Amino acid sequence: HAQSEEHPEHIGMLEFKKIIEEKLGDKYEVEIFPNELLGSAQKAIELTQTGAIDFVIAGTANVETFAKAYEIFSMPYLFTSQEAYHEVMNDVDYMKKLYNSTDESGFRVLTWFDAGIRSFYSTKPIRTPEDLKGQKIRVQQSPASVNMVKAFGAAASPMSFGEVYTAIQQGVINGAENNELALTNNKHGEVAKYYSYNQHQMVPDVLLGNTKFLDSLSDEEYDIFMEAAQKATEVEMEEWGKAVEEAKDYAKNEQGVEFIEVDVQAFKDKVVGVQKEMLEDNPDITDMYEHIQEVNKKYEEKEQ
Repeated sequence: HAQSEEHPEHIGMLEFKKIIEEKLGDKYEVEIFPNELLGSAQKAIELTQTGAIDFVIAGTANVETFAKAYEIFSMPYLFTSQEAYHEVMNDVDYMKKLYNSTDESGFRVLTWFDAGIRSFYSTKPIRTPEDLKGQKIRVQQSPASVNMVKAFGAAASPMSFGEVYTAIQQGVINGAENNELALTNNKHGEVAKYYSYNQHQMVPDVLLGNTKFLDSLSDEEYDIFMEAAQKATEVEMEEWGKAVEEAKDYAKNEQGVEFIEVDVQAFKDKVVGVQKEMLEDNPDITDMYEHIQEVNKKYEEKEQ
């Protein structure tokens, strides 16, 4: 995976390792490679496809190339609350169809990890969508993310996550968009001092497993792997909330990052066209989009 050893995803995977080795230790040993040690997410997915490695954690943006339905998660302002997001993602039965849709590409998704809410951070303050005009912003390698940044009037610069720090430091880009942990765990707060809560995406990370490996397991073993994956998600989610609070605290007090509250609606208005275009261009996302809207409504009604 691409994260540091302090990251909630790594802590979740330690739980995965513990369960597999406790229950199947005579047969399987789990070795974890953090910090993009085996290359970028795209490279690690290829290694998983060939069976050179058995599992990888990647952002759904990296999976879009293999199954267009995953593009749904790159849609800006898809979820209207974290509660709705968590309910959709934790519905294992509902997600199964999507998770199995990449079998032909040589991998299957076992579970998801909360990667928080993505917002912009930059070397210049972003208080309104207009402040993005003329800025160069790193995005994930997903057409929707590129179009979203363009809709805000900025130039989108897709690159590997590991390259972002140096790119901001050298002025190749002005900023990026991610959750608060990028500021501290990946030290981006050292080079970008303004973090704006425009909250444009809640994009999960997913745990992919090599299909051949998963299909070679006995039913009992498969159930243990699935149980370990679910437990990893539970641990990661518990850790996530704590980690975000700690990251905000550290970024503010140690790195001198300014957190900016913005009028989110002003940002939403700019990307209505991006949402429409995605729904028109990609019929694979329609069902899930409608399902998510229903769940969104449920929580919006609760709030009123």
